[in-house]
Order: sequence, then C-alpha cells, then structure tokens
Amino acid sequence: MTRTEEFQELRPLLFAIAYRILGSVSEAEDAVQETWLRYEGAAAQPDSPKAFLSATVTRISIDVLRSARVRREAYVGPWFPEPLLTDPYQDPERSAELADSVSMAALILLERLSPLERAVFVLREVFAFSHREIASAVERSEAACRQLAVQARRHMDAGRPRFQADRRSREQLAGRFIGALREGDVEGLRELLAADVRLVNDGGGRIGSTLPVLGLAKVARVLSVAVAPFARIGAVLEAHEVNGQPGAIIRDRDGRIVSIWTLDILDGRVQTIRSIVNPDKLRHLGPVADAHAVIREKKQQARAAAQGGVQGGVPVTGAPDEPR
Repeated sequence: MTRTEEFQELRPLLFAIAYRILGSVSEAEDAVQETWLRYEGAAAQPDSPKAFLSATVTRISIDVLRSARVRREAYVGPWFPEPLLTDPYQDPERSAELADSVSMAALILLERLSPLERAVFVLREVFAFSHREIASAVERSEAACRQLAVQARRHMDAGRPRFQADRRSREQLAGRFIGALREGDVEGLRELLAADVRLVNDGGGRIGSTLPVLGLAKVARVLSVAVAPFARIGAVLEAHEVNGQPGAIIRDRDGRIVSIWTLDILDGRVQTIRSIVNPDKLRHLGPVADAHAVIREKKQQARAAAQGGVQGGVPVTGAPDEPR
C-alpha cells in the first residue's frame, strides 16, 4: 500500500480526532492536510502509519487550539463549534458513543479543558488509545498522561451532557417539534419543551442578540413569532442530524443556509436549542444566505401582512433579529 493509500484510509479517523480537539471543521481539515504534508515529507516509512499520523494530527491540533483559545475568549456572545452534518469516521459498534462525543454539548464542555487535557481525553475516552500511544502522541510520560486523563475525566463527568438514551425516541420527538413549528401549532410546541428550556444563539456578535432566552413561556413565544415571517418569504425548515444529535437546517427560498439548530433532548422534552447564524461557521456546509437581507424581507412581509390584516403563519426558529 502506498503512503497516499494509507493516508486516505486513515483520513476519517484523523479528521475525527482533530475535530473533537478543535471544534472547528475548517481548522480540523487544515490540521489533516498539514499531517499529510509531514507524512509525505518523512524520510523514513513509520513502522505504524496509524500511530505516526494520529500522533502528528494530535500535536498539530494542540498547537492550533492553543492559539485559537485566545480568539475564542474574545468572541462576542456564546461560542459554539462549527456544525458537523456527517462524521466521516464510522464504527458501527460504537456509533452511539461516537455521536454523543461529537455533540454540541460535549464539545462545549471540552472547551473547559486545557488543550493537552482535551487531546488526552479525546484519544483515551473516545478512541480508546493506550496510555503508551497517548504519551507518544503528546510527548509526555505515561504517568503524566494518566494524570491528565483523570483530571479531564473529572471535569467532564461533573458537567457531562445527558441525552435521552433511546435514539429513535429522540428523532421522533425532534420530528414532532419541527412539525409543530411548520404548522404553527403553539400548544403542541409548548408540550414538547422542558419547563427550563434554553434557546441560545451564536451569531458572533454580528447577527442577533448574545443573550439566551430562558423558560418555556419565553422560548415558545420567540419560536412562535420568529418562524411565520420566514415561512411567508419561502424559507424552509428541514429536520437534519447535526453533530450526531437531532437538529434542523433553515434555508432561504434559494436553498442557501440561514441557520443551523441543534436540539438537546432528555426525558421526552427539548431541553436546549442552539442556533448558529454566524455565517463564518456555516460556509463549509454550502452557500450561506445574507441573513440581514432575509431579515429585512421578513420585516417587510410582516408590515405588509399587518397593513393588509393578514393573520397567522407558521412559527420558525432562531430568527436572528428576535429579542433574546
């Protein structure tokens, strides 16, 4: 097998490692590309391509994360990872576990760890690397890696996200939630929201408020008044798995992405709705709508409807200009 073939075979694993460490699709792809350049330029063929490539992408990701943390600390409003619609790394026996490890909730929790702790946790807890392999990858002793793993696990366990265990039930509830939004069924919507539900928006300080909406009544109101105008101007709300969890994509009439939602579901209710509208975090998914233009058109339609006495409409989600 050639180096190119070896690399391509391992590429899904390398991306999966880098994305979980970095929380950024674009940065993970860059880290994987840099890993290939180093592998291609290595003078000698490594005894284990997997060990060499995994260690290389881990070290690169740690370096990138150290510099990225400064930018994230200065980020305006809540910072969410770049959404991932499909994880290229497949392992049928561990599909549920891998999906949970790439969820928005899990990746946000990983932000609390140091870059080194995060890398050790990902390699050990997600991909089951041995302490010896991890020590080689992060260039620390096995004893140090064991200690880092314990510290990271303690932090993660303290805030570990909980999800409804039955994946099919989650998907069915998410489908009912999206359906209620499309149909403007406010009462049906309220029945699906937890009493302490949260709606949080990541617009990077460019689109929408940085303040979360808290509680069933307020979230239901925002959802019910936000979607109808979008529906009237031809926007489409489609259910789609996002980061291994139930979610949705909102597109404008031309199919361009306006927003991505993720839903945390537990005990038969939607606990958290995260809306990502920062266009910089959506470009890797395809053409992105001009959210401000969409909002202007929405407002014009709302004024026209009010002047014409038009009533009703279908509620949609996470309207970028709604009060938070």
